Amino acid sequence: MNLKPLGNRVIVKPLPKEETTKAGIILPDTVSKESRMEGEIVAVGNGEKVAALELKPGQKVVFSEYGGSEVKVEDQEYKILNHDDLLAVVE
Repeated sequence: MNLKPLGNRVIVKPLPKEETTKAGIILPDTVSKESRMEGEIVAVGNGEKVAALELKPGQKVVFSEYGGSEVKVEDQEYKILNHDDLLAVVE
């Protein structure tokens, strides 16, 4: 990937939405095609606010549904998010 986020931005690769629940219920296409608000950090900018959050590539995060911008690089979709669009780190 040839993207490097600037300032307080993070590049996230959205995780695919699960098509089956933990209980084994298969979700219909109308539900499973909605975007998932969880992803894996691919790159982190060098801004002070991002550094204070101690984010690093490989971490899974939850982000705002309508935040950021979507880009497609080499047939892979990514979201470029501002630090304010990140809601939580999944541990």
